[in-house]
Amino acid sequence: MIDRRTFTRAMGLGTGAAALSPAGLQGVAYATTPGRDGTAPLVPEIAPGTHTAFPALRRVEAGLLNVGYAELGPAHGPAVICLHGWPYDIHSYVDVAPLLADLGYRVIVPYLRGHGTTRFLSSRTFRNAQQSAIALDVIALMDALRIRRAVIAGFDWGSRTGDILAALWPDRVKALVSVSGYLVTNREMQQEPIAAAAEHTWWYQYYFATERGRKAMERQDLRRDLTRLVWDLVSPSWDFDDATFARTAAAFDNPDYAAIVIHNYRWRLGLAEGEPRYDRYEDRLASGPAIGVPTIAIDPLLDPFTARPADGSAYRDKFTGPYEHRTLSIGHNVPQEAPTAFAQAVVDVDHF
Repeated sequence: MIDRRTFTRAMGLGTGAAALSPAGLQGVAYATTPGRDGTAPLVPEIAPGTHTAFPALRRVEAGLLNVGYAELGPAHGPAVICLHGWPYDIHSYVDVAPLLADLGYRVIVPYLRGHGTTRFLSSRTFRNAQQSAIALDVIALMDALRIRRAVIAGFDWGSRTGDILAALWPDRVKALVSVSGYLVTNREMQQEPIAAAAEHTWWYQYYFATERGRKAMERQDLRRDLTRLVWDLVSPSWDFDDATFARTAAAFDNPDYAAIVIHNYRWRLGLAEGEPRYDRYEDRLASGPAIGVPTIAIDPLLDPFTARPADGSAYRDKFTGPYEHRTLSIGHNVPQEAPTAFAQAVVDVDHF
C-alpha cells in the first residue's frame, strides 16, 4: 500500500511549504499558487473546543445504509461534506461545521459505516470496509440528499475516501481538501516491508490482523483504551480532555464497529477479501489514478504518519488540477486540532 510513509519511497517531486500555526493562518506558504477569483472570505478564528455538540442528528436511507449525519447551514447553500477517520467520528468537525455554516455553506458530516448512528439496512449485508465501498456510501448519501456536487474534505479514512471520489467520480466533487494528500490504498505495495520505524507506527494495523486484536475491538474497555492510546500517540501536542474523547468514543459502540475496523485493516494487508461488486472500482484504483479537481493538501507536522519532509513532494504528481500544499504544526486530527485553518482551506479551495 502507498501510505503516508511509503509515499516518500514510491514517488516524489520537490515543492516547498512552511508551517502553519495551530490556531490560525499565520505563516502559511503555498507550494503552488493557482489562479483565484479573489472572493474567498476569511474564516473567523476560534479556539479549538469552542463547540462541543451538533444540533439534533438526522438520518437518511442511502444505498446499503441508514446514515446518521449532522447538517448545519442553509439547505440551498453550496454543499460541503466532511469525512472523519479512525479512531474518530463526526466530532472532529464540531468546530469546523459551524464556521462553514456561518459563511453560507450547507455542511454535511456523516458517520461512516460502522460508526455512531449509521446502521446497515440488512443484517445479511457483509460488513465490508474496503475503500471503494466506503466511497460509494458517500455517493449514495449525496444522491439521497439530492446533492449533485460538493466540496469534499477529510482526514485519515476521510482523506482516502475523498481522494477516491475525486479520482473516480470527479463530476461529483467540486473541490477537495485532503489531509496527508494522496492516500488511495495500493494493496500490492502493501505486501512489501517498509522501514522498521514506520512499521512500528502501524502497530495497531498488525494487531488487528490477529484474533487478539479482533477481540480487543469487540470489548468496550479494551477498545477505548486502544483508541485513546492512538489519540495520544498521533496528536502529541493536542491537549484534549476526557470529555472530548468520551464524546467521540460513544460512536465506537456501534454494533458493527469492530467488524468494520478489523475488515478495513485486514483488507489493506490482503488478509481479508472484499466483494466482487467492487472489483471494477478497485481495479481502477490499483493504477493510482490522478486527481484533477481543485485540491488543497495538508500535512500535519507532528503526525507520526506524515511523510518527510512534509512538503507534499511525495504525492505532488498525483494532483493535476489547481493545487496548493499547506503544513500545520499539529497532529493527526487536523480539523479538531486546527478548525479555523481547516475551514479556511475548504473556503479557499472552493474559490480556486
